Amino acid sequence: MKTIAITGATGQFGAIALTLLQAKQANVVALARNPAKLSGVQARAFDYDKTDGQIEALKGINTLILVSSSEVGQRVVQHQNVINAAKQAGVQHIIYTSLLGADKENAVRALAGEHLATEQALKASGVNYTILRNGWYSENYTAAIPAALANGAFYGSAQAGKISSAVRADFAEATVNVALGEGHENRTYELAGDESYTLADLAAEISRQTGKDIPYIDIPVADYAAALVQAGLPEGLATFLAQCDEDASKGALFSTSQDLTHLLGRPTVRLADAVKSVL
Repeated sequence: MKTIAITGATGQFGAIALTLLQAKQANVVALARNPAKLSGVQARAFDYDKTDGQIEALKGINTLILVSSSEVGQRVVQHQNVINAAKQAGVQHIIYTSLLGADKENAVRALAGEHLATEQALKASGVNYTILRNGWYSENYTAAIPAALANGAFYGSAQAGKISSAVRADFAEATVNVALGEGHENRTYELAGDESYTLADLAAEISRQTGKDIPYIDIPVADYAAALVQAGLPEGLATFLAQCDEDASKGALFSTSQDLTHLLGRPTVRLADAVKSVL
């Protein structure tokens, strides 16, 4: 049985994937900055920034799931560190969680560059790779449902842009299926949900399930960022989220790819169910 390691094992995505791997009785090693947070699994200390110890932590690993770092702006160096260590440790296959349409002009501007640079580094490494270009998590929008209910409206700046999101667990399950499967080496998959919706559609679904009138109100990007700051978000994060909405209005979060359903072997979770789980 091959040994699979996963970085960021205590993060939101990594924790789901780790649980799925354990449920499938995979031989798994959890990599985390603080392995003491993990129990019931073989865990090793691993930091994207600290090259000392990375090679040793990856010894004996056949397949590495490289969950992209959460530190936007630092990812190129961090991911290159991991790729270098994996190659030196003898890892045979690296699975990387990239971004939907990372090589397209209308990708999410704040994220695409670092993901594309990592993809190029993977291809140059000589190690077998699988690139999973993850679309938007449904949770990125459904997390705003409580605020929408409190405000009596769902605010955003995505206009009528279509969003082909899926829940985080769908992307994690697809990643696990690739890690445990065969024939995925040196392939790139565009992963998106089966449904495509606008924020007006999302607001309508919230209204339907709650019995309340929750309209979608589109506002200018700068105003949306300012509103997010007023709601308590750091300015940098608020600007980022508003820009993502602007990118969505231009098609950055839309895709007709069926790769995710193919890797799952089932339909993706419906938007209505994602909303229901929050409510």
